[in-house]
Amino acid sequence: MLDPIIVGRVIQQFREQKGLSQKVVNGFADIGRTHLSAIERGQRKPTLETFYRIGEAMRISPSVILAEIERQMSDDL
Repeated sequence: MLDPIIVGRVIQQFREQKGLSQKVVNGFADIGRTHLSAIERGQRKPTLETFYRIGEAMRISPSVILAEIERQMSDDL
C-alpha cells in the first residue's frame, strides 16, 4: 500500500524541482485549490486520474513519479 505522506512528499519535491507553484499545478491539473495542498501534506490520497493529471501538469510521466515513490518507500523500510 502506498503511504500518503510519501506520495505527497514526492509530488511536492517534483513540483518544487520544476519551479512550479501549487496554483499553477492546480490550474493545469484542473483540481481544487486546496486539493493539491492536502495531497502534498499526506492528508488526502489522489485518485489515479488526479495522479495522472498532476503528472501531466508538471510534464512528468506518472511512471517516473511512481518509481520515486517506490524508491522512497523502500528507503523507509
